[in-house]
Amino acid sequence: MRDGMVVPTLDGRAPEQMSDWTSLRYAVVDVEGNGQQPPDLVEVAVVPIVGGVMGQPTSWLVKPRRPIKYFATRIHGLTNDDVAHAPTFAEIEDEVRRCLEDSALVAHNAHVDVGVLQRHLGEWTCPEVFDTLKLAKRLLPNQMSYQLGALVTSFSLADGLPDGLSPHRATYDVLVAARLFMRLATRGDGTPRSLQELCNHKPGDDRDEVPSLF
Repeated sequence: MRDGMVVPTLDGRAPEQMSDWTSLRYAVVDVEGNGQQPPDLVEVAVVPIVGGVMGQPTSWLVKPRRPIKYFATRIHGLTNDDVAHAPTFAEIEDEVRRCLEDSALVAHNAHVDVGVLQRHLGEWTCPEVFDTLKLAKRLLPNQMSYQLGALVTSFSLADGLPDGLSPHRATYDVLVAARLFMRLATRGDGTPRSLQELCNHKPGDDRDEVPSLF
């Protein structure tokens, strides 16, 4: 229970009291890594959704412990020079923790982002997770692809974003993931879905089919 309300689990077990999705506070998150195994953070962005309304994103460049590999640079465009004077994660950890202090976490192909955060945050207790990849597969049937970029194109999720943002950078990806989640959480007639609708999933939905950046 958080903030006096029952938070549902994601394994299909619904609590007795269930309200619509806007009753929770969400932290949408995206991370970019250095291509090492396991990956070090080079960029992280978080955007809140409160009362069904998306807030402003917060993002950080991070100086990793190990160099950024070339193939990772080819994906997100960040080089070792770009992060040479960025803070280490330890220097921004308190800020990141504060941004993640919400009832639920949202990410696309969430096991990647959650795994990186857990390695860096140590004692952090991950809240309930809503994975827009799994939700899209269930709620948007017959899509040609469920990669984030394909869904952005299909539903014009990047329209009106600030100039200078680009795919595979954390701020861009977190904003389009937040827009995707809000679309998934709203029925075609504009009414909000219940938390039970978003939490219940069919067997097999836990198979991630989109390769991770890392």
